[in-house]
Amino acid sequence: MSDDKEIDYSLANPDTLTKYRVAATISEKVLAAVSKLCVAGEKIVSICQQGDKLIEEEVSKVYRTTKLKGFSHPTTVSPSSYVTPYTPLTSDSAEANVELQAGEAVKIQLGAQIDGFGSIVCDTIVVPSKENPEDVLTGRLADLILATHYANELLLRLMLPPGVLASGSDEEKAKAAAVKPPTQTKITSLLDKVAKSYECNLVESTTSWLFDRNEIEGKKKIVIAPAEGTKGEGSPEVGEVWGVEMGMSLGSGKVKTIDQRATLLRRTTNTYILKSQTARKTLSTVQSKFGHFPFSLRQLEEEGGDTKYKVGVYEGVRQGVLRQYELVGDKDGSPVARLLTTLAITKNGISKLGAPPALDVSKFQSDKKITDEEILKILEQPLSKNKGKSKNKKKKSAKKAEGAKDGEDDSDE
Repeated sequence: MSDDKEIDYSLANPDTLTKYRVAATISEKVLAAVSKLCVAGEKIVSICQQGDKLIEEEVSKVYRTTKLKGFSHPTTVSPSSYVTPYTPLTSDSAEANVELQAGEAVKIQLGAQIDGFGSIVCDTIVVPSKENPEDVLTGRLADLILATHYANELLLRLMLPPGVLASGSDEEKAKAAAVKPPTQTKITSLLDKVAKSYECNLVESTTSWLFDRNEIEGKKKIVIAPAEGTKGEGSPEVGEVWGVEMGMSLGSGKVKTIDQRATLLRRTTNTYILKSQTARKTLSTVQSKFGHFPFSLRQLEEEGGDTKYKVGVYEGVRQGVLRQYELVGDKDGSPVARLLTTLAITKNGISKLGAPPALDVSKFQSDKKITDEEILKILEQPLSKNKGKSKNKKKKSAKKAEGAKDGEDDSDE
């Protein structure tokens, strides 16, 4: 423990940012590969298994002397109306036989970590058919994808602390920095305007978390469209890493618990001496392979080939040393889209540490558009300082705002 205290794990240490970036490269590479696997008729469990294998293979190639590396999130593929990550079990025949359907919006979420610095990414794709993959999507699903895209671009810009990108005299910069950051109520209000532009709704209690070493649910959080009794805490600051999530629905945006077994879990920071040997063995496996990052019951199943782990998991959850993530879906059964970006907030602005690929909006046709001037003005803003490429960056940001009006776009990298 004394060694940990002597090492600077903040972004001030260049090694920290390097490890985040290596994890991000792996996460984005595997996300791209898994997306190609998502075609009509493919079994979700098979896609998840292949994704997990790819993460393990890629992680093994880097930082060979580092023991603490692996998953920051297992591969999950969530069907159309599912909000939360879904990873079925091979031992459950009903779950194992679930196949992707052509034309459904599925959410792919996964991540890698190096030395406890995790990058998690999530993208939503519309499943193509094996015979006729459509080049251009129209109708309500196109509205959903575009609404999620532009709301996400807006949220990324709202993560910037006031004054970070300010220019001018020292006095002007100080004045810009003194502006209060938008409240979480204001953030929800702005994002809701984007949703309504496309006749969609924000997914209830979509949460962005402060990340830290070995931690993906830190002391700060931003809760969009909070359900009764929930609220966010804190504002983003320079030197922090966040997992920024956007969720959008073609339904009401209200959610319900799905009546299926929770298969995604995570080790908590609670300590408790588990009574049974099986439970202690299970916890030891979780600790050594996954640390405090989420894992799938399927991974434990494949790790030990032993059904006794279920007893260990049950006791771990009951005593609070393991947390299970309940499956949640859209209350109306309507299609849902989600995006998740891991990012660092630096003195130069937003630096993505793992993100879904830039959306080619020319492949999504909608008769709807954003008309709110305040939102269009924010979308014109860059995510970071230009560093000598001011003309290109300004053109790119202006094009984004025009795209929000006209249905064309070129996302910031």
